[in-house]
Amino acid sequence: MKVHFLGIGGIGVSALAQYYLAKGHKVSGSDLVFSEITNLLKKRGAKITIGKNVAKKDANLTIYSPAVTVHPRGVHTMSYPEALGELTKQHFTIAVCGTHGKSTTTAMLSLILIKAGFDPTVIIGTKLKEFGNGNFRAGGEPKRNVARTLLRGRNVLVIEADEHFGSFLNYWPEMIIVTNIEADHLDYYKNLKNVKKSFKKFIGHLPKGGILIQNSNIKNQNDNLKLKKILKVPGGHNVYDASLALTAARALKITDKISLKALSKYKGAWRRFEIIKTKPFILVSDYGHNPQKVMAALKAAREKWPKKEIWCVYQPHQYQRTYYLFDDFVKAFKTAPVNRIIITDIYDVAGREETATKKQINSQKLVQAINKKKVIYLPKDKIINYLQANMQSGQIIIIMGAGDIYLLTDELEKMKI
Repeated sequence: MKVHFLGIGGIGVSALAQYYLAKGHKVSGSDLVFSEITNLLKKRGAKITIGKNVAKKDANLTIYSPAVTVHPRGVHTMSYPEALGELTKQHFTIAVCGTHGKSTTTAMLSLILIKAGFDPTVIIGTKLKEFGNGNFRAGGEPKRNVARTLLRGRNVLVIEADEHFGSFLNYWPEMIIVTNIEADHLDYYKNLKNVKKSFKKFIGHLPKGGILIQNSNIKNQNDNLKLKKILKVPGGHNVYDASLALTAARALKITDKISLKALSKYKGAWRRFEIIKTKPFILVSDYGHNPQKVMAALKAAREKWPKKEIWCVYQPHQYQRTYYLFDDFVKAFKTAPVNRIIITDIYDVAGREETATKKQINSQKLVQAINKKKVIYLPKDKIINYLQANMQSGQIIIIMGAGDIYLLTDELEKMKI
């Protein structure tokens, strides 16, 4: 079968493309720009067209990213959530959802399942060293003695279930893990009430006897002490995510001995408090892009390096998010336990911005509202020179945001002080 993807460079869509490659199908795709992900897909056998998203007439199936605004319609065309939804019906599916912590929780639980012999297929919204620096793992049949009654002969699929555009309402899992529910994607949901309503509807997709894991299931505080001791990744938010993974593993009858061993070996994920280098300064790349994620990452940094000077370079992600969560961002940066903050221009998410909002908000307004001497605005092309002139050996620099700010890490990796 020939499967063609529009927006193949997306973190979710690219994982699905790898699923079809692993199944032996011919995979092609298009996207606007080259990236590490499109290069990875090419190496794995996909034919990639760069410059614009174009359909292929000879494709048996066309799958498009929700971010692609113009796409063909027809019986052989599906959105990414629709296509992934079909796979969830064919597997024992575990879906990890929530405002933040999805990638880390998905990664942690996947490693536990691998160690326990479940041999899961995994579709995740980040890259893992354990997956060859990829965002997909092809699984197989679980070992014979693994949760036979529960799985009923089905292979296991673990997915990161995104709530934006109501995407997760296409999925039909046997287990749902909810990391948290907070106000985000308000360009789509408008308010927290609608966010909660959507999550409630998704939880309603569980079948009779389905398993729901949420923070109310985490009852044993001793678990948090054990996890804090064994985890290589810092921060209370990582302990929390590990607690959810451990609770889910117990529901699947996996022993704590197996789970804790797997969690102790977790190396962290791409752009999730990823330590890039340690000399002459420590460079960290982080995906944080809403106020809670920003604060969690910066608290983790202060916890790990209590006496060092910490810099944060932050790129706001999407005008809509910055507009709707403006007051929360101001509060987060006012109280952030770091020494210096640089905020650069807002990352413009193509197809998801309103012209009116873009006229009302910018990074300079955010810096003015924070009104702290430790916070400044700089255009992205001025940041490296500023850091070169002002940073000192032994300091910490955290590059943060969900846009293209992470590209600065390549230059900073080479920078000497």
